[in-house]
Amino acid sequence: MPVIECSGIKISLDDEGYLINIDDWNEKVASAIAEREEVEELTKDRIEIIKFMREHYLKYNFFPILDSVCLYVHQPKDCVKKQFIDPLTAWKIAGLPKPNEQVVGYLKGEGGVT
Repeated sequence: MPVIECSGIKISLDDEGYLINIDDWNEKVASAIAEREEVEELTKDRIEIIKFMREHYLKYNFFPILDSVCLYVHQPKDCVKKQFIDPLTAWKIAGLPKPNEQVVGYLKGEGGVT
């Protein structure tokens, strides 16, 4: 099981890089995951996106529709893809658990979720 170190604390990830304990997340952990995922910098726009994704998931226990993420953070319609290229990368950085295959298909633009 992969581990990242953040502020002297070891944080466990699953084999695909998703945070094991959702409560371990903070912005420093997000930065460490971003580095692991080869995201150059967590800009203000990127932080807004991942915080919204996280808050939505924690409130509804479900992923947000990608267009709504951009709407709520007042960014262009395809902001998640422009900021992260892969929405799953944003999901990982937000410290959210691995989504099921239907959600993965949606996040990869394969449809399947309405």
